[in-house]
Amino acid sequence: MAITEMGAAAEVDETQGETCTPGLACLLIERDEAERLAVMLKAMADPTRLQIFRIIERAPAGEACVCDLADCLGFRQPTVSHHLKIMTESGLLNRERRGNWSWYSVNYDGLNRVRAILNPSVAPAAATA
Repeated sequence: MAITEMGAAAEVDETQGETCTPGLACLLIERDEAERLAVMLKAMADPTRLQIFRIIERAPAGEACVCDLADCLGFRQPTVSHHLKIMTESGLLNRERRGNWSWYSVNYDGLNRVRAILNPSVAPAAATA
C-alpha cells in the first residue's frame, strides 16, 4: 500500500481497524554502537574468518599463532594475517606480539557484544579472558 500523505495513512489505518503501536522503542542501540557492531558482524561474515575464530576459540591454550593457523587452513601466512587483522581491528580478537610472532586469542568483550545483539534477552556476561 503506497500512501504519500501522513493524514491519509491515519485515515486508512482507522477505517481498517489498524493502529500504530504507541511506545515503540525506536532506538534500541546508539548509532555509534550499531556501527561498531556492524563492523564486528561483517568481520565474522566470512567463511575463513569463522574457521579462524573457531580454531582460536577451541585451541588448548586459548590462543594460536599465525603460522599454526596457516597450517590448519592450508592458506599462506599473508592471507591468514589479513583475516586476523580485520578480526583484531573489529574487536573480535586480541593480538599479542612475542618475538617474531603474533599470537591471537578471543576478545571476550567483543564476543559478548555480538552475543548480546544476537540474543538481546541475555545480558552480556563478564569478560572471562
